[in-house]
Amino acid sequence: MPRINKTVALALLIATSTIFLLFQLYYYRQYAPKYGLSVFGGKGHLSAKESQWLVVKKFLALVRRFNLPVFLVDTASLALLSEDAVLLKDSQLKSPHCSFLCTHREFTTFALLGNLWKYDASFLEAAEERGLEFLEIRGKDPRLVSMDDVSVNEIPLHFLFRLGGRMVHVVVLYERSGHYLWHGPLRLREPTDRTFAPFKRLDFGCHAGAYNRPELILTTLDGLDVLIPKNLSRFLSEHSQARFLECRYREARAFYQLYPDDTSPEAMDFRMKAKSLLHLTAQVLSQVGVPFWLSSGTCLGWFRQCNVIPYSKDVDVGIWIKDYKPSIIEAFQRAGLPLKHKFGKVEDSLELSFQGLDVKLDIFFFYKENDIVWNGGTQAKSGKKFKYVFPHFSLCWAELLELRVRVPCETLDYVTANYGPEWIRPVKTWDWKSSPPNVQENGVWPVREWDELIQVY
Repeated sequence: MPRINKTVALALLIATSTIFLLFQLYYYRQYAPKYGLSVFGGKGHLSAKESQWLVVKKFLALVRRFNLPVFLVDTASLALLSEDAVLLKDSQLKSPHCSFLCTHREFTTFALLGNLWKYDASFLEAAEERGLEFLEIRGKDPRLVSMDDVSVNEIPLHFLFRLGGRMVHVVVLYERSGHYLWHGPLRLREPTDRTFAPFKRLDFGCHAGAYNRPELILTTLDGLDVLIPKNLSRFLSEHSQARFLECRYREARAFYQLYPDDTSPEAMDFRMKAKSLLHLTAQVLSQVGVPFWLSSGTCLGWFRQCNVIPYSKDVDVGIWIKDYKPSIIEAFQRAGLPLKHKFGKVEDSLELSFQGLDVKLDIFFFYKENDIVWNGGTQAKSGKKFKYVFPHFSLCWAELLELRVRVPCETLDYVTANYGPEWIRPVKTWDWKSSPPNVQENGVWPVREWDELIQVY
């Protein structure tokens, strides 16, 4: 009898265990997909990709509830897409399948247009209901800053949503006066904010950025409806060159305290004409696909006083010689700017000058040579050549006279090379052949080539 009891007990134990295991398997098959749980191998926990898919899904449900049309700007995700991949429709998948929104990184990045964001206290509550930790990063609004305004008005710059070790980053884009989109840097202030690291690896936030407004299309990625830029390659290219430098208003105010601004009718007239010429220059060079940056005195004016220098009497821009196109001359002439002079040749010291309305446009072409870059100059009456040497630099976006323009990112080095350590002090008497500390004599053009290399109109 005891032997029979043991057998029955063992059979009951096996049956109970089997029923329990079958119940576990049924539970995970039925409910794991709903909550993003892995059923593979019976682990019953979130994998890395499933975790990211879950936080993105919760986030998109949240912004959909509040009618916030965010769009995907995550560079790792967009790089996985091709022009054909946006047609992918995988919303019928019954379990989480994260091919595009989940990458090797701990975050996915979206953008939101600032004019569409309106603070709603219930937004935070709704995020918490979904288990999302929420952090808002604010900063000064550069659109409200001017030489006379020291306002500290702050606006939302970034939103971070976290679930476990995964995060959604939202960068807020604002339209600036030059009709471009701008975002500010991400600066975590409180020690507790730093729990949202790794913010240093985020696509947007290490520095301010500037973009053209992208055209958006709606697609379905990983079973979720998502807005994305229509031209992916263009957006990714812009992102790689998006760094933005804000005008140094504090330093400019200090400069004008030492050297009061020239508000004479002549100075105001020059600034108006210089603004018009600079806008026209940007339009013409954009039409022929040639990037440029502020150079010489125009760059100094932006860096030192957030304006053009009224006694300079011209507008100066730089162009890499590799970007030169013969169509530049014709394009400016069609725009009503006749060629004033053409010095040098594409291979050496090319320089163009166009005559605007009482304001001259000088275009200097820059050459890369070993560990330096340089542009040339020519004295028409003697045929002497000059060389202006600069350290290597990269290009950033900036704003001058309500126009988005490029400037050397290493602006201080650039300006110091051209104007010396005393660049802060205005100098109204300037000899382009001897005053710049970076000028070098560079030989003489052969007389037999003057007709071709020294053209003055």
